[in-house]
Amino acid sequence: MKDAYRAARDLIEEKTSRSDRELIADLSSSEVVVVRGEYDRVEQVLEPAGMPFMAIDPKDLDRIDLNPSQMLVINCPGKLSGQAILKVRNFVADGGSLFTTDWGLRNVVEKAFPGVIEYNDHPTPDAVVPVHINDNDNPLLEGVFEDGSDPQWWLESASYPIRVLDHDRVNVLVESRELASKWGEKSVVVSFEYGRGEVLHMISHYYLQRTELRSDRHKQKWTTYAKEVGAVRSADADLAAYSNLSAGEVESAYTSTRFMRNAVLNKARKSRRFLDPEPTPNSAGDEGDPKRGRKKK
Repeated sequence: MKDAYRAARDLIEEKTSRSDRELIADLSSSEVVVVRGEYDRVEQVLEPAGMPFMAIDPKDLDRIDLNPSQMLVINCPGKLSGQAILKVRNFVADGGSLFTTDWGLRNVVEKAFPGVIEYNDHPTPDAVVPVHINDNDNPLLEGVFEDGSDPQWWLESASYPIRVLDHDRVNVLVESRELASKWGEKSVVVSFEYGRGEVLHMISHYYLQRTELRSDRHKQKWTTYAKEVGAVRSADADLAAYSNLSAGEVESAYTSTRFMRNAVLNKARKSRRFLDPEPTPNSAGDEGDPKRGRKKK
């Protein structure tokens, strides 16, 4: 999948607007903090995508300072101290953005933000399921799934299905009918607000080790997918380094890379436009309670 992520980077770069290029060039490594994990490696998606970040060990969260302009990415399993959990909660309440994966659901999200989402105690086997968008207007999903796409999502052995507890607050961005029918929950990627910040969580690992070629389309050459997303120059170049890649492999890498890139850029735009050290009216829910957040419209 390493070559698939490099190919995905080329396709996305070809389609990137001038304003986004300028914003990426302006990003500093401190704006995205990645907490290393034993099982997931989000940094291996960010690096080939050209997104700057700083990586730390879980124990480092006890001593470093976080600020609301940052995006904090916690790789699975997300084993943090009680002190770090409190720091993460306050970070989001103040306006920070948190992204967690798989076992981070129980180890981080349930502890820091109880009563919103939880693990349903029915782990998945190693499997691949088709997914689709549930919120077409969300900027985080812009360009992630192109028309006619058929993206797959890898569930590693013992992935944690996401049970939504607070339906008024949680927005299911990506879902899977097959995931729901086999393991009880449809949610693949969810988000919710807490105070002035936002939490994003997804089932399984962000860095995909493989994909599954379920259809004839998935088995076609990678350039087929490049043409589908409008990256004509990349398709015409047909680099020899990508000669063994299939459309399905590049599609899986493209969707995960594009989503993370959107998340980083969305946070960067908010930080540059709206970051304010003082709470604004209604920014933390009723009577300033950060646990309430803001409900979906």
